[in-house]
Amino acid sequence: MTSMDIHQILEHLPHRYPFLLVDRVLEVVPGERIKALKNVTFNEPFFPGHYPHHPVMPGVLIIEALAQAAAILSFRTMGNKPDGKSVYYFVGIDGARFRRPVTPGDQLILEVSIVTTKRGIWKYAAQAKVDGQIAAEAELMCTLQNSK
Repeated sequence: MTSMDIHQILEHLPHRYPFLLVDRVLEVVPGERIKALKNVTFNEPFFPGHYPHHPVMPGVLIIEALAQAAAILSFRTMGNKPDGKSVYYFVGIDGARFRRPVTPGDQLILEVSIVTTKRGIWKYAAQAKVDGQIAAEAELMCTLQNSK
């Protein structure tokens, strides 16, 4: 089990501001699971336009944060990093459920576990929690492809 700071995260994800949605990896067990966090602040670029009278983090961005954590887990499992010649794509989302709003000041804990890997498709069980309560959950499917 190891943790990762923002510099290590940037080595494992191609995303950058404003789309980098993982601030720290609390623990990662290659081949098994990852626990990461996203600090949600009022300064996020989506809050001024997403229910400005009651700022709520968009559900699709919570799912994206889980997918970014899943990508880090996959790269750590494979023992490599993105090389600029490949892209880690979403290929499916099943059973997505949103249980509570995520608002400025929340610390979103991202928990992702590998369910299976078959024919280049990685399947994960994913949950995003705030204060121990599930905010969102889904089964995610991703694949690593060579870019053209």
